[in-house]
Amino acid sequence: MKTTNTLTTIVFLITVILTSCQSETEKMETKLRNFITDYELRAKPLYKETNLAYWNASISGKAEDWNHAEESQLKLTEFHANKDDFAVLKEIKNSDAVQDKLLIRQLNALYNSYLYNQADISKLKEKIKLETEIEQKYSNFRAEVGGKLIPDNEVENILKTSTNSSLLQEAWLAHKKIGPIVSEDVKKLARLRNEIAKELGFGNYHEMSLKLSDQEPEDINRLFNELDSLTRNAFATLKNDIDEHLSKRYKIAKQDLMPWHYQNRFFQEAPLIYEVDLDKYYSNQNIEKLTRDFYHGIGLDIEDMLANSDMYEKPGKNQHAFCTHIDGEGDVRVLCNIRPNYNWMNTCLHEFGHAVYDKYLDPSLPFVLREPAHTFTTEAIAMIFGRFASNPLWMRDMGIISDDEIEKIAEESFNNLRLEQLVFSRWSQVMYRFEKSFYENPEQDLNALWWNLAETYQLLRKPEGRNEPDWATKIHIAAYPCYYHNYHLGELLASQLFYYITANVIGLQDFKNQSFVNDPQIGMYLKEKVFMPGSRWYWNEMIEKATGEKLTAKYYSKQFVE
Repeated sequence: MKTTNTLTTIVFLITVILTSCQSETEKMETKLRNFITDYELRAKPLYKETNLAYWNASISGKAEDWNHAEESQLKLTEFHANKDDFAVLKEIKNSDAVQDKLLIRQLNALYNSYLYNQADISKLKEKIKLETEIEQKYSNFRAEVGGKLIPDNEVENILKTSTNSSLLQEAWLAHKKIGPIVSEDVKKLARLRNEIAKELGFGNYHEMSLKLSDQEPEDINRLFNELDSLTRNAFATLKNDIDEHLSKRYKIAKQDLMPWHYQNRFFQEAPLIYEVDLDKYYSNQNIEKLTRDFYHGIGLDIEDMLANSDMYEKPGKNQHAFCTHIDGEGDVRVLCNIRPNYNWMNTCLHEFGHAVYDKYLDPSLPFVLREPAHTFTTEAIAMIFGRFASNPLWMRDMGIISDDEIEKIAEESFNNLRLEQLVFSRWSQVMYRFEKSFYENPEQDLNALWWNLAETYQLLRKPEGRNEPDWATKIHIAAYPCYYHNYHLGELLASQLFYYITANVIGLQDFKNQSFVNDPQIGMYLKEKVFMPGSRWYWNEMIEKATGEKLTAKYYSKQFVE
Protein backbone atom coordinates (compact mmCIF):
# COMPACT_ATOMS: atom_id res chain seq x y z
CA MET A 1 0.00 0.00 0.00
CA LYS A 2 2.83 2.34 0.83
CA THR A 3 4.57 1.58 -2.50
CA THR A 4 1.35 2.24 -4.43
CA ASN A 5 0.96 5.62 -2.74
CA THR A 6 4.54 6.53 -3.62
CA LEU A 7 4.04 5.59 -7.27
CA THR A 8 0.78 7.52 -7.38
CA THR A 9 2.52 10.56 -5.97
CA ILE A 10 5.37 10.30 -8.52
CA VAL A 11 2.93 9.93 -11.40
CA PHE A 12 0.95 12.90 -10.13
CA LEU A 13 4.07 15.06 -9.85
CA ILE A 14 5.24 14.09 -13.34
CA THR A 15 1.80 14.91 -14.71
CA VAL A 16 1.84 18.29 -12.97
CA ILE A 17 5.33 19.05 -14.30
CA LEU A 18 4.47 17.99 -17.86
CA THR A 19 1.22 19.95 -17.76
CA SER A 20 3.09 22.96 -16.41
CA CYS A 21 5.74 22.65 -19.16
CA GLN A 22 3.09 22.24 -21.83
CA SER A 23 1.24 25.23 -20.42
CA GLU A 24 4.44 27.34 -20.44
CA THR A 25 5.31 26.21 -23.98
CA GLU A 26 1.81 27.01 -25.18
CA LYS A 27 1.91 30.39 -23.45
CA MET A 28 5.30 31.40 -24.84
CA GLU A 29 4.65 30.11 -28.35
CA THR A 30 1.35 32.02 -28.47
CA LYS A 31 3.14 35.12 -27.21
CA LEU A 32 5.83 34.72 -29.87
CA ARG A 33 3.29 34.16 -32.67
CA ASN A 34 1.46 37.34 -31.67
CA PHE A 35 4.75 39.25 -31.56
CA ILE A 36 5.70 38.00 -35.03
CA THR A 37 2.34 38.96 -36.52
CA ASP A 38 2.67 42.49 -35.16
CA TYR A 39 6.36 42.68 -36.13
CA GLU A 40 5.72 41.76 -39.76
CA LEU A 41 2.95 44.32 -40.05
CA ARG A 42 5.24 47.10 -38.86
CA ALA A 43 8.60 45.95 -40.23
CA LYS A 44 7.83 45.09 -43.85
CA PRO A 45 7.21 48.68 -45.02
CA LEU A 46 10.35 49.88 -43.21
CA TYR A 47 12.55 47.27 -44.88
CA LYS A 48 11.09 48.15 -48.25
CA GLU A 49 11.62 51.90 -47.77
CA THR A 50 15.21 51.37 -46.55
CA ASN A 51 16.23 49.10 -49.42
CA LEU A 52 14.55 51.28 -52.04
CA ALA A 53 16.18 54.44 -50.67
CA TYR A 54 19.63 52.84 -50.77
CA TRP A 55 18.96 51.59 -54.30
CA ASN A 56 17.99 55.06 -55.53
CA ALA A 57 20.99 56.71 -53.84
CA SER A 58 23.38 54.13 -55.33
CA ILE A 59 22.11 54.94 -58.81
CA SER A 60 21.92 58.72 -58.62
CA GLY A 61 24.72 59.58 -56.18
CA LYS A 62 22.69 62.68 -55.26
CA ALA A 63 23.01 64.15 -51.78
CA GLU A 64 19.24 64.25 -51.28
CA ASP A 65 18.94 60.56 -52.13
CA TRP A 66 21.74 59.64 -49.74
CA ASN A 67 20.03 61.74 -47.06
CA HIS A 68 16.83 59.79 -47.61
CA ALA A 69 18.78 56.51 -47.43
CA GLU A 70 20.28 57.61 -44.13
CA GLU A 71 16.88 58.65 -42.72
CA SER A 72 15.32 55.35 -43.75
CA GLN A 73 18.12 53.33 -42.17
CA LEU A 74 17.71 55.35 -38.98
CA LYS A 75 13.99 54.54 -38.87
CA LEU A 76 14.71 50.85 -39.23
CA THR A 77 17.39 51.04 -36.53
CA GLU A 78 15.09 52.89 -34.15
CA PHE A 79 12.40 50.29 -34.80
CA HIS A 80 14.75 47.47 -33.72
CA ALA A 81 16.06 49.54 -30.82
CA ASN A 82 12.64 49.34 -29.10
CA LYS A 83 13.35 48.26 -25.51
CA ASP A 84 9.86 46.92 -24.86
CA ASP A 85 9.96 44.69 -27.94
CA PHE A 86 13.37 43.38 -26.94
CA ALA A 87 12.15 42.69 -23.39
CA VAL A 88 9.38 40.47 -24.79
CA LEU A 89 11.83 38.55 -26.99
CA LYS A 90 14.26 38.22 -24.10
CA GLU A 91 11.56 36.85 -21.82
CA ILE A 92 10.51 34.28 -24.43
CA LYS A 93 14.11 33.28 -25.18
CA ASN A 94 15.11 32.99 -21.52
CA SER A 95 12.07 30.84 -20.78
CA ASP A 96 13.52 28.14 -23.04
CA ALA A 97 9.93 27.01 -23.48
CA VAL A 98 9.48 27.36 -27.24
CA GLN A 99 9.61 23.90 -28.86
CA ASP A 100 8.40 24.49 -32.42
CA LYS A 101 11.53 24.48 -34.62
CA LEU A 102 10.25 27.10 -37.05
CA LEU A 103 9.36 29.40 -34.17
CA ILE A 104 12.80 28.86 -32.62
CA ARG A 105 14.47 29.92 -35.88
CA GLN A 106 12.32 33.06 -36.01
CA LEU A 107 12.96 33.81 -32.35
CA ASN A 108 16.74 33.61 -32.81
CA ALA A 109 16.66 35.77 -35.94
CA LEU A 110 14.51 38.42 -34.27
CA TYR A 111 16.51 38.35 -31.04
CA ASN A 112 19.79 38.95 -32.90
CA SER A 113 18.24 41.77 -34.97
CA TYR A 114 17.05 43.53 -31.83
CA LEU A 115 20.17 42.77 -29.78
CA TYR A 116 22.38 44.52 -32.34
CA ASN A 117 20.29 47.67 -31.89
CA GLN A 118 20.05 47.72 -28.10
CA ALA A 119 23.09 49.96 -27.77
CA ASP A 120 22.88 53.68 -27.06
CA ILE A 121 20.55 55.01 -29.79
CA SER A 122 22.65 58.15 -30.19
CA LYS A 123 25.66 55.96 -31.06
CA LEU A 124 23.61 53.94 -33.53
CA LYS A 125 22.43 57.13 -35.23
CA GLU A 126 25.96 58.50 -35.36
CA LYS A 127 27.16 55.22 -36.89
CA ILE A 128 24.55 55.30 -39.64
CA LYS A 129 25.25 58.96 -40.40
CA LEU A 130 28.98 58.30 -40.66
CA GLU A 131 28.48 55.17 -42.79
CA THR A 132 26.29 57.10 -45.22
CA GLU A 133 28.75 60.00 -45.49
CA ILE A 134 31.67 57.64 -46.11
CA GLU A 135 29.83 55.59 -48.72
CA GLN A 136 28.82 58.76 -50.53
CA LYS A 137 32.50 59.75 -50.72
CA TYR A 138 33.40 56.38 -52.24
CA SER A 139 30.50 56.60 -54.67
CA ASN A 140 31.43 60.05 -55.94
CA PHE A 141 35.22 59.59 -56.04
CA ARG A 142 36.91 59.43 -59.44
CA ALA A 143 40.64 58.90 -59.95
CA GLU A 144 42.55 61.58 -61.86
CA VAL A 145 44.85 60.16 -64.52
CA GLY A 146 46.51 62.32 -67.14
CA GLY A 147 44.51 65.31 -65.95
CA LYS A 148 41.21 63.49 -66.51
CA LEU A 149 38.78 62.11 -63.91
CA ILE A 150 38.04 58.47 -64.70
CA PRO A 151 35.83 55.74 -63.11
CA ASP A 152 37.13 52.53 -61.57
CA ASN A 153 36.40 50.65 -64.79
CA GLU A 154 38.93 52.87 -66.59
CA VAL A 155 41.51 52.45 -63.84
CA GLU A 156 41.15 48.67 -64.11
CA ASN A 157 41.42 48.86 -67.89
CA ILE A 158 44.69 50.80 -67.71
CA LEU A 159 46.15 48.40 -65.15
CA LYS A 160 45.14 45.41 -67.23
CA THR A 161 46.19 46.57 -70.69
CA SER A 162 49.02 49.11 -70.45
CA THR A 163 52.69 48.10 -70.52
CA ASN A 164 53.86 51.58 -69.55
CA SER A 165 55.10 51.33 -65.96
CA SER A 166 54.81 55.07 -65.41
CA LEU A 167 51.16 55.10 -66.51
CA LEU A 168 50.43 52.00 -64.41
CA GLN A 169 51.94 53.66 -61.36
CA GLU A 170 50.01 56.89 -62.00
CA ALA A 171 46.69 55.03 -62.32
CA TRP A 172 47.33 52.89 -59.24
CA LEU A 173 48.35 55.89 -57.12
CA ALA A 174 45.41 57.94 -58.42
CA HIS A 175 42.96 55.34 -57.20
CA LYS A 176 44.71 55.21 -53.80
CA LYS A 177 43.91 58.90 -53.25
CA ILE A 178 40.50 57.90 -51.91
CA GLY A 179 42.37 56.50 -48.87
CA PRO A 180 43.34 59.80 -47.20
CA ILE A 181 39.87 61.20 -47.97
CA VAL A 182 38.07 58.53 -45.93
CA SER A 183 40.63 56.92 -43.60
CA GLU A 184 40.09 59.07 -40.51
CA ASP A 185 36.34 58.67 -40.83
CA VAL A 186 36.70 54.89 -41.22
CA LYS A 187 38.84 54.73 -38.08
CA LYS A 188 36.28 56.82 -36.24
CA LEU A 189 33.58 54.47 -37.48
CA ALA A 190 35.54 51.42 -36.28
CA ARG A 191 35.89 52.91 -32.80
CA LEU A 192 32.17 53.60 -32.73
CA ARG A 193 31.31 50.09 -33.91
CA ASN A 194 33.56 48.70 -31.18
CA GLU A 195 31.88 50.85 -28.54
CA ILE A 196 28.50 49.50 -29.62
CA ALA A 197 29.77 45.90 -29.59
CA LYS A 198 31.29 46.24 -26.11
CA GLU A 199 28.13 47.86 -24.79
CA LEU A 200 26.29 44.73 -25.90
CA GLY A 201 28.76 42.39 -24.19
CA PHE A 202 31.10 41.47 -27.06
CA GLY A 203 34.86 41.88 -27.19
CA ASN A 204 34.79 43.94 -30.40
CA TYR A 205 32.74 44.54 -33.53
CA HIS A 206 34.39 41.75 -35.52
CA GLU A 207 33.53 39.18 -32.87
CA MET A 208 29.98 40.50 -32.61
CA SER A 209 29.44 40.44 -36.37
CA LEU A 210 30.42 36.79 -36.63
CA LYS A 211 28.47 35.63 -33.59
CA LEU A 212 25.29 37.43 -34.59
CA SER A 213 25.48 35.69 -37.97
CA ASP A 214 25.72 32.20 -36.45
CA GLN A 215 29.51 31.89 -36.83
CA GLU A 216 32.00 31.19 -34.06
CA PRO A 217 35.15 33.36 -34.44
CA GLU A 218 37.38 30.46 -33.38
CA ASP A 219 35.90 28.24 -36.09
CA ILE A 220 36.42 30.86 -38.80
CA ASN A 221 39.99 31.50 -37.66
CA ARG A 222 40.73 27.77 -37.67
CA LEU A 223 39.30 27.46 -41.17
CA PHE A 224 41.38 30.35 -42.51
CA ASN A 225 44.51 28.88 -40.95
CA GLU A 226 43.69 25.60 -42.69
CA LEU A 227 43.14 27.40 -46.00
CA ASP A 228 46.42 29.23 -45.57
CA SER A 229 48.26 25.92 -45.16
CA LEU A 230 46.31 24.41 -48.04
CA THR A 231 47.09 27.17 -50.56
CA ARG A 232 50.44 28.62 -49.43
CA ASN A 233 52.82 26.43 -51.43
CA ALA A 234 50.64 26.20 -54.54
CA PHE A 235 50.30 29.99 -54.55
CA ALA A 236 54.03 30.57 -54.05
CA THR A 237 54.74 28.43 -57.12
CA LEU A 238 52.18 30.30 -59.19
CA LYS A 239 53.36 33.66 -57.88
CA ASN A 240 56.80 32.87 -59.26
CA ASP A 241 55.18 32.07 -62.63
CA ILE A 242 53.30 35.36 -62.47
CA ASP A 243 56.46 37.31 -61.71
CA GLU A 244 58.39 35.68 -64.53
CA HIS A 245 55.61 36.48 -67.00
CA LEU A 246 55.17 40.07 -65.82
CA SER A 247 58.89 40.82 -65.78
CA LYS A 248 59.00 39.91 -69.47
CA ARG A 249 55.81 41.85 -70.21
CA TYR A 250 57.08 45.05 -68.62
CA LYS A 251 60.75 44.45 -69.45
CA ILE A 252 61.88 44.85 -65.86
CA ALA A 253 63.61 42.59 -63.36
CA LYS A 254 61.40 40.39 -61.17
CA GLN A 255 62.60 42.18 -58.06
CA ASP A 256 61.43 45.50 -59.54
CA LEU A 257 57.78 44.41 -59.91
CA MET A 258 55.50 46.65 -57.88
CA PRO A 259 51.80 46.37 -56.90
CA TRP A 260 50.70 48.36 -59.97
CA HIS A 261 52.15 45.68 -62.25
CA TYR A 262 49.68 43.00 -61.14
CA GLN A 263 46.86 44.19 -63.41
CA ASN A 264 44.28 45.26 -60.84
CA ARG A 265 44.09 47.60 -57.89
CA PHE A 266 44.47 45.03 -55.10
CA PHE A 267 45.92 41.91 -56.75
CA GLN A 268 42.63 40.23 -55.91
CA GLU A 269 42.16 38.92 -59.46
CA ALA A 270 44.49 36.79 -61.56
CA PRO A 271 46.84 38.68 -63.92
CA LEU A 272 46.75 37.55 -67.54
CA ILE A 273 49.76 35.26 -67.65
CA TYR A 274 48.40 32.58 -69.94
CA GLU A 275 47.95 32.84 -73.68
CA VAL A 276 44.17 32.89 -73.46
CA ASP A 277 42.69 36.40 -73.49
CA LEU A 278 39.16 35.94 -72.22
CA ASP A 279 38.28 39.61 -72.77
CA LYS A 280 38.46 39.23 -76.54
CA TYR A 281 35.69 36.62 -76.54
CA TYR A 282 33.31 39.01 -74.82
CA SER A 283 34.27 42.24 -76.59
CA ASN A 284 31.42 41.91 -79.10
CA GLN A 285 28.97 40.08 -76.88
CA ASN A 286 25.76 41.26 -75.23
CA ILE A 287 26.60 40.43 -71.61
CA GLU A 288 23.07 41.07 -70.41
CA LYS A 289 21.54 38.73 -73.01
CA LEU A 290 24.04 35.95 -72.29
CA THR A 291 23.16 36.18 -68.60
CA ARG A 292 19.44 36.08 -69.34
CA ASP A 293 19.75 33.14 -71.74
CA PHE A 294 21.90 31.06 -69.42
CA TYR A 295 19.61 31.36 -66.42
CA HIS A 296 16.53 30.77 -68.56
CA GLY A 297 18.14 27.56 -69.88
CA ILE A 298 18.55 26.08 -66.42
CA GLY A 299 14.98 26.92 -65.46
CA LEU A 300 15.68 30.09 -63.49
CA ASP A 301 13.93 33.02 -65.16
CA ILE A 302 15.48 36.47 -64.55
CA GLU A 303 13.48 38.54 -67.04
CA ASP A 304 11.43 40.29 -64.36
CA MET A 305 14.52 41.12 -62.31
CA LEU A 306 16.40 42.47 -65.33
CA ALA A 307 13.49 44.82 -66.02
CA ASN A 308 13.92 46.39 -62.56
CA SER A 309 17.73 46.39 -62.55
CA ASP A 310 20.23 49.10 -63.50
CA MET A 311 22.98 47.54 -65.61
CA TYR A 312 25.14 50.28 -67.15
CA GLU A 313 27.41 53.15 -66.09
CA LYS A 314 26.08 56.57 -65.13
CA PRO A 315 27.69 59.66 -63.56
CA GLY A 316 27.51 59.51 -59.76
CA LYS A 317 26.37 55.89 -59.76
CA ASN A 318 27.92 53.29 -57.45
CA GLN A 319 30.79 51.84 -59.49
CA HIS A 320 30.58 48.35 -58.10
CA ALA A 321 27.88 45.67 -58.34
CA PHE A 322 25.33 44.30 -55.91
CA CYS A 323 21.98 42.54 -55.67
CA THR A 324 19.19 43.65 -53.36
CA HIS A 325 15.85 42.17 -52.36
CA ILE A 326 13.75 45.29 -51.95
CA ASP A 327 10.69 43.96 -50.13
CA GLY A 328 11.32 40.33 -49.20
CA GLU A 329 8.43 39.46 -51.50
CA GLY A 330 10.11 39.09 -54.88
CA ASP A 331 11.20 42.60 -55.95
CA VAL A 332 14.82 41.63 -56.59
CA ARG A 333 17.21 44.01 -58.40
CA VAL A 334 20.82 44.05 -59.55
CA LEU A 335 23.13 47.03 -59.98
CA CYS A 336 25.98 46.62 -62.48
CA ASN A 337 28.21 48.79 -64.66
CA ILE A 338 28.50 46.45 -67.63
CA ARG A 339 31.25 46.64 -70.18
CA PRO A 340 31.80 43.87 -72.76
CA ASN A 341 34.62 42.00 -71.07
CA TYR A 342 35.29 38.85 -69.08
CA ASN A 343 35.13 40.58 -65.69
CA TRP A 344 31.60 41.85 -66.28
CA MET A 345 30.46 38.50 -67.69
CA ASN A 346 31.66 36.92 -64.47
CA THR A 347 30.07 39.69 -62.39
CA CYS A 348 26.67 39.45 -64.11
CA LEU A 349 26.52 35.68 -63.69
CA HIS A 350 27.59 36.20 -60.07
CA GLU A 351 25.06 38.89 -59.17
CA PHE A 352 22.15 37.08 -60.79
CA GLY A 353 23.18 34.01 -58.79
CA HIS A 354 22.31 36.10 -55.73
CA ALA A 355 19.16 37.26 -57.50
CA VAL A 356 17.75 33.82 -58.33
CA TYR A 357 18.39 32.69 -54.75
CA ASP A 358 16.26 35.60 -53.49
CA LYS A 359 13.59 35.23 -56.15
CA TYR A 360 12.97 31.54 -55.50
CA LEU A 361 12.79 31.69 -51.71
CA ASP A 362 9.61 29.94 -50.61
CA PRO A 363 7.01 32.76 -50.37
CA SER A 364 5.16 30.80 -47.67
CA LEU A 365 8.17 31.09 -45.34
CA PRO A 366 7.76 33.48 -42.40
CA PHE A 367 9.05 36.95 -43.33
CA VAL A 368 12.12 36.84 -41.05
CA LEU A 369 13.21 33.49 -42.55
CA ARG A 370 12.68 34.59 -46.14
CA GLU A 371 16.38 35.03 -46.77
CA PRO A 372 19.34 32.74 -47.63
CA ALA A 373 20.46 30.25 -45.01
CA HIS A 374 23.54 32.42 -44.56
CA THR A 375 25.20 35.25 -46.40
CA PHE A 376 27.95 32.87 -47.61
CA THR A 377 25.43 30.36 -49.00
CA THR A 378 24.16 33.00 -51.43
CA GLU A 379 27.79 33.85 -52.23
CA ALA A 380 28.29 30.17 -53.11
CA ILE A 381 25.49 30.26 -55.67
CA ALA A 382 26.87 33.48 -57.14
CA MET A 383 30.33 31.95 -57.41
CA ILE A 384 29.34 28.61 -58.89
CA PHE A 385 27.80 30.51 -61.81
CA GLY A 386 30.39 33.29 -62.04
CA ARG A 387 33.10 30.69 -62.64
CA PHE A 388 31.47 29.69 -65.92
CA ALA A 389 32.59 32.94 -67.57
CA SER A 390 36.05 31.38 -68.03
CA ASN A 391 34.81 27.90 -68.91
CA PRO A 392 35.38 27.14 -72.65
CA LEU A 393 32.65 24.49 -72.73
CA TRP A 394 30.17 26.99 -71.31
CA MET A 395 31.35 29.57 -73.85
CA ARG A 396 30.87 27.04 -76.68
CA ASP A 397 27.43 26.00 -75.44
CA MET A 398 26.41 29.66 -75.17
CA GLY A 399 27.46 30.29 -78.79
CA ILE A 400 30.48 32.44 -77.98
CA ILE A 401 33.24 30.21 -79.37
CA SER A 402 33.56 27.19 -81.69
CA ASP A 403 34.61 23.61 -80.96
CA ASP A 404 37.98 24.34 -82.53
CA GLU A 405 38.51 27.23 -80.15
CA ILE A 406 37.83 25.00 -77.15
CA GLU A 407 40.78 22.84 -78.12
CA LYS A 408 43.01 25.90 -78.22
CA ILE A 409 42.06 27.42 -74.87
CA ALA A 410 40.72 24.60 -72.65
CA GLU A 411 43.90 23.89 -70.67
CA GLU A 412 44.92 27.49 -70.21
CA SER A 413 41.37 28.55 -69.34
CA PHE A 414 41.35 26.05 -66.48
CA ASN A 415 44.83 27.19 -65.44
CA ASN A 416 43.50 30.74 -65.42
CA LEU A 417 40.50 29.74 -63.25
CA ARG A 418 42.82 27.92 -60.85
CA LEU A 419 45.06 30.96 -60.72
CA GLU A 420 42.05 33.18 -60.04
CA GLN A 421 41.02 30.98 -57.15
CA LEU A 422 44.45 30.88 -55.55
CA VAL A 423 45.07 34.61 -56.04
CA PHE A 424 41.68 35.39 -54.50
CA SER A 425 42.29 32.92 -51.69
CA ARG A 426 45.43 34.80 -50.63
CA TRP A 427 43.70 38.17 -51.01
CA SER A 428 40.83 37.00 -48.80
CA GLN A 429 43.43 36.11 -46.14
CA VAL A 430 44.59 39.73 -46.19
CA MET A 431 41.05 41.08 -45.84
CA TYR A 432 39.99 38.66 -43.12
CA ARG A 433 43.10 39.14 -41.02
CA PHE A 434 43.19 42.90 -41.50
CA GLU A 435 39.61 43.36 -40.30
CA LYS A 436 40.08 40.98 -37.37
CA SER A 437 43.17 42.90 -36.23
CA PHE A 438 41.65 46.29 -37.09
CA TYR A 439 38.76 45.81 -34.66
CA GLU A 440 41.00 44.24 -32.03
CA ASN A 441 43.06 47.45 -32.05
CA PRO A 442 41.98 50.37 -34.31
CA GLU A 443 44.81 52.51 -32.85
CA GLN A 444 47.68 50.41 -34.23
CA ASP A 445 49.70 51.38 -37.29
CA LEU A 446 47.10 50.30 -39.85
CA ASN A 447 49.23 51.32 -42.84
CA ALA A 448 51.98 48.97 -41.69
CA LEU A 449 49.50 46.20 -40.82
CA TRP A 450 48.00 46.33 -44.32
CA TRP A 451 51.34 46.01 -46.10
CA ASN A 452 52.67 43.37 -43.71
CA LEU A 453 49.67 41.21 -44.57
CA ALA A 454 49.98 41.91 -48.32
CA GLU A 455 53.66 40.94 -48.20
CA THR A 456 52.98 37.80 -46.14
CA TYR A 457 49.94 36.40 -47.93
CA GLN A 458 50.13 37.90 -51.43
CA LEU A 459 53.93 38.07 -51.64
CA LEU A 460 53.71 41.68 -52.85
CA ARG A 461 56.39 44.32 -52.34
CA LYS A 462 55.42 47.52 -50.60
CA PRO A 463 56.54 50.60 -52.56
CA GLU A 464 59.62 51.95 -50.84
CA GLY A 465 58.82 54.55 -48.19
CA ARG A 466 55.06 54.32 -48.74
CA ASN A 467 53.07 55.21 -45.64
CA GLU A 468 49.53 55.94 -46.82
CA PRO A 469 46.16 54.51 -45.70
CA ASP A 470 45.94 52.11 -48.63
CA TRP A 471 43.75 49.82 -46.49
CA ALA A 472 41.02 52.48 -46.66
CA THR A 473 40.85 52.30 -50.46
CA LYS A 474 38.88 49.04 -50.19
CA ILE A 475 35.25 50.06 -49.80
CA HIS A 476 34.27 46.81 -48.07
CA ILE A 477 36.20 47.74 -44.92
CA ALA A 478 33.98 50.77 -44.41
CA ALA A 479 30.70 49.85 -46.07
CA TYR A 480 30.49 46.05 -45.73
CA PRO A 481 32.50 45.33 -42.58
CA CYS A 482 33.49 41.86 -41.38
CA TYR A 483 31.90 40.26 -44.42
CA TYR A 484 34.79 39.40 -46.71
CA HIS A 485 35.58 36.02 -45.16
CA ASN A 486 32.16 34.88 -46.37
CA TYR A 487 33.33 35.18 -49.96
CA HIS A 488 35.82 32.43 -49.40
CA LEU A 489 33.41 30.26 -47.46
CA GLY A 490 31.21 30.74 -50.51
CA GLU A 491 34.00 29.45 -52.75
CA LEU A 492 34.27 26.30 -50.63
CA LEU A 493 30.54 25.67 -50.84
CA ALA A 494 30.49 26.47 -54.57
CA SER A 495 32.95 23.61 -55.17
CA GLN A 496 30.99 21.31 -52.88
CA LEU A 497 27.73 22.05 -54.73
CA PHE A 498 29.44 21.74 -58.13
CA TYR A 499 30.69 18.26 -57.31
CA TYR A 500 27.33 17.20 -55.90
CA ILE A 501 25.35 18.51 -58.87
CA THR A 502 27.72 16.90 -61.37
CA ALA A 503 27.64 13.49 -59.68
CA ASN A 504 24.08 13.36 -58.41
CA VAL A 505 21.92 15.70 -60.50
CA ILE A 506 23.57 15.39 -63.90
CA GLY A 507 24.86 11.91 -63.06
CA LEU A 508 28.41 12.24 -64.40
CA GLN A 509 31.91 11.79 -62.99
CA ASP A 510 33.69 14.30 -65.24
CA PHE A 511 34.15 17.21 -62.85
CA LYS A 512 36.15 19.34 -65.27
CA ASN A 513 34.05 19.47 -68.42
CA GLN A 514 30.63 20.71 -67.34
CA SER A 515 28.76 23.81 -68.48
CA PHE A 516 25.27 23.34 -66.93
CA VAL A 517 23.89 25.04 -70.08
CA ASN A 518 20.23 24.23 -70.92
CA ASP A 519 19.82 21.69 -68.12
CA PRO A 520 16.69 22.59 -66.13
CA GLN A 521 17.39 19.75 -63.65
CA ILE A 522 20.00 22.04 -62.12
CA GLY A 523 17.58 24.89 -61.51
CA MET A 524 15.02 22.45 -60.10
CA TYR A 525 17.56 20.97 -57.67
CA LEU A 526 18.73 24.39 -56.49
CA LYS A 527 15.21 25.70 -56.05
CA GLU A 528 14.12 22.68 -54.04
CA LYS A 529 17.23 22.01 -51.94
CA VAL A 530 18.90 25.40 -51.54
CA PHE A 531 16.67 28.36 -52.43
CA MET A 532 13.20 27.49 -51.15
CA PRO A 533 14.26 26.46 -47.62
CA GLY A 534 15.57 30.00 -47.08
CA SER A 535 16.68 30.35 -43.48
CA ARG A 536 14.40 27.57 -42.21
CA TRP A 537 17.48 25.61 -41.07
CA TYR A 538 20.86 26.51 -39.62
CA TRP A 539 23.27 26.94 -42.55
CA ASN A 540 25.26 23.74 -42.00
CA GLU A 541 22.03 21.76 -41.64
CA MET A 542 20.85 23.11 -45.01
CA ILE A 543 24.19 22.21 -46.63
CA GLU A 544 24.04 18.69 -45.23
CA LYS A 545 20.47 18.23 -46.45
CA ALA A 546 21.43 19.53 -49.91
CA THR A 547 24.74 17.69 -50.39
CA GLY A 548 24.85 14.91 -47.82
CA GLU A 549 27.77 16.57 -45.98
CA LYS A 550 28.41 19.57 -43.81
CA LEU A 551 30.60 22.36 -45.24
CA THR A 552 34.02 20.99 -46.16
CA ALA A 553 37.12 22.31 -47.93
CA LYS A 554 37.92 18.98 -49.61
CA TYR A 555 36.08 19.70 -52.86
CA TYR A 556 37.71 23.11 -53.22
CA SER A 557 41.05 21.40 -52.70
CA LYS A 558 40.22 18.72 -55.29
CA GLN A 559 39.18 21.34 -57.81
CA PHE A 560 41.94 23.91 -57.46
CA VAL A 561 44.83 22.77 -55.25
CA GLU A 562 45.54 19.06 -55.73
